Amino acid sequence: MVQDQEVLAAEMERTFIAIKPDGVQRGLISEIVSRFERKGFKLVGIKVVVPSKDFAQKHYHVLMERPFFNGLALVLLFAMVWEGEGVIRYGRKLIGATDPQKSEPGTIRGDLAVVVGRNIIHGSDGPETAKDEINLWFKPQELVSYTNNAEKWIYGDN
Repeated sequence: MVQDQEVLAAEMERTFIAIKPDGVQRGLISEIVSRFERKGFKLVGIKVVVPSKDFAQKHYHVLMERPFFNGLALVLLFAMVWEGEGVIRYGRKLIGATDPQKSEPGTIRGDLAVVVGRNIIHGSDGPETAKDEINLWFKPQELVSYTNNAEKWIYGDN
């Protein structure tokens, strides 16, 4: 049984998702977690973090020159790793466009955000980014592998 769980976990894709300080401060954690859970994705890593400026620079290195960068560091984040078939691609759809004004209704940003600088959530944009972000934010022992009883109803054959 444990061996089967390990094989299934190895086959499932993982992504990094972070609820940004504006989402945390607005009390949107449960709303966001609920959307991923309802889709059928499995939470395998979670922590509340206040990253240092140096750590934030590692994650947001492409945004360091932007005026809002200093607001990204030294504030509370809710970091997660989600697992499931297609979780990276679908997670991005669930999150919505970076600019909330261009996000479709029904997406997290389309429903809950107004401006780019306060767009509530971050999600990995591809397999390599997901791997790098997960390794940056989580130690291997902070991630779990388990079988959720609902998986047979999500992925099973009829």
